[in-house]
Amino acid sequence: MSEATKAEQPVARIDGRAENELRPVSMDLHFHTMSEGSVLYRCGKTLVLCTASVDLKVPPFLEGKGKGWVTAEYQMHPRSNPIRRESRDGRGKAPSGRTQEIQRLIGRALRAAVDLEKLGERQIQIDCDVLEADGGTRTASITGGFVALALALEKLRKNGVLTTPVLRAPVAATSAGFLPNGLYALDLHYAEDSKAEVDLNVVATESGDLIELQGTAEGEPVARAVMDKLVDLGLEGVASLCALQRKALAGAGVDLAQLLIAK
Repeated sequence: MSEATKAEQPVARIDGRAENELRPVSMDLHFHTMSEGSVLYRCGKTLVLCTASVDLKVPPFLEGKGKGWVTAEYQMHPRSNPIRRESRDGRGKAPSGRTQEIQRLIGRALRAAVDLEKLGERQIQIDCDVLEADGGTRTASITGGFVALALALEKLRKNGVLTTPVLRAPVAATSAGFLPNGLYALDLHYAEDSKAEVDLNVVATESGDLIELQGTAEGEPVARAVMDKLVDLGLEGVASLCALQRKALAGAGVDLAQLLIAK
């Protein structure tokens, strides 16, 4: 093979995926029987248990205001990585800064999916427990968290508690990165994430409206065009994930159209 021919060959990712290809995704709905909504969400080798719990009370700052609340907690299982973590967050110490930052992100993302006034004075708590981590735990938590949220809302609807749709739009999240080999890559696993020159988390609605971007150049500054391309790549991934959410929910008998506010 000539040098010119070699140069024309596409640069392969470590796991052989195309640059715009998500890791394999699976969702085991109703995995946890005690909560109003749950999903065991797998994205490649990252595995997160997401549950949604309904509380008929809201935080004190919302009492009497006729609005609901959606919040989240995030936790890494001690053996979610190859070497056991020292201890669980909150056991003898405050949650780490990383944990607090991620659970706030998850809460913001999922609140964006809900009209809190239509939800009424009730709170939905999303718990995201990372059982196995191979990159993308926060984005997996958001994507799986939305499914758990939708299941909880469907239960409230079927029980006659919710009499009007409350969801604004499906929400999902994924990552996109610019790798040292010059490749733009969607949905980074840990080996790619740890070496990426730019790593961007994209949180958005099904239609492509942005909720949050978290990104940084790990070394030298990068051109605006690089970030723009990563945003586009991330939005492509979010659209695909939202389609998978719809499919999984439909398989469980949930028609999102009954939960979505008509536009």
